[in-house]
Parts: sequence; structure tokens; C-alpha cells
Amino acid sequence: MRKLVYYVGVSLDGVIAGPQGQADFFGMSDEIVAWIAERYPDTLPTHLREHFGLPLDGPNVEFDAVVMGRGTYEPGLAIGVESPYNHLKQYVFSNTLAPVDNPQVDIVSGDPVELVRRLKKEEGKDIWLCGGGSLAGQLVDEIDQLVLKSYPVIAGAGIPLFSGEFSPARFTVTERREFASGERVTWLDRA
Repeated sequence: MRKLVYYVGVSLDGVIAGPQGQADFFGMSDEIVAWIAERYPDTLPTHLREHFGLPLDGPNVEFDAVVMGRGTYEPGLAIGVESPYNHLKQYVFSNTLAPVDNPQVDIVSGDPVELVRRLKKEEGKDIWLCGGGSLAGQLVDEIDQLVLKSYPVIAGAGIPLFSGEFSPARFTVTERREFASGERVTWLDRA
């Protein structure tokens, strides 16, 4: 069965993006960028893949589908990219966005839990939960694995890793990778 994997960058104070969706404050080192291109190439936007030496139509490694909220999707739209991960099937949860004329992008106004449960039963690679915090809060009981890229920065305010109801869920650390710049990647599986 496919897993739902919440793979996301996070600050020391649990923020995944600034108040306006900013992510440039993370300040990723060249070392972690190269690691991402090698280990999680599926998570790089299609329009940037060639920049990282990846083929536009190369095989997916970890994921073949991505779920995201409107706030995660809209920055791509702002620069004219309606299918940021054209190498993945994309499900964008929004009650306000109009449908997109691209077979790789589904704008979904229904229940995210119902969709993820259906996707998990289908054949394929794992499903990437890209963000944001509100969607992650709705899907917390469906998340099988967390892959947290922790950056040595405090944001002070912004979009939290999870937002929603108080609902403790236990995870177990299964692996950690440290980078010279202070960045850390931690893999956690549902306990």
C-alpha cells in the first residue's frame, strides 16, 4: 500500500513558510540542495529540474503523486506555472480556485482524508504531502511518514508545520542526516 509522506522544510520554531508564504529565509546550503536533487528529485519543480541536471521526463524515484493546499500551489501560479510538478499527478485542495486545463492537476474541493485514503489503495509510488500546515492538520491521521528538513533559523511567525485540533500522534525517529551547515533531515515513521 502507498504511504502518505509529509516531506517539508521547517524552521527551529516549527514554521514551514512565512506569513505571506515566504520560504527564502531557510537559506538552503549547496550541500542540502545537491542532496535533495539526488535523494528526492521528485520534489523539485518541473521547470527547475534541468537546472539541477535532471531530465524533465526522468523516472520518479519516491513519489508519483503530490497533495497540497491552495497556499502551496499559488506561488507557482503567480509566476505562470499552473503545473509545478508536471512529472507528478497533483491534487490541489481549494474551494476557491478554478479548474486548470492540465491533466496532471486536479483542483479538489472535497474531503482530503477521503481522497488520500483512495489514493493509498491505488497502485503506485508514495504520495507526497507538500503542504501546507492546515492541510497537514486535516491529514495528520493519514500521515505514515514525516521527512523533516530542519533549518537552523527561527522564523518568529508564519505557517506552522501542523494547524488544527489538538490530536497527539506518535512517530518514531528512524534515521537522521546532519549537514555541515547545521541543516538536518529526520525521518519519522508513525509509531
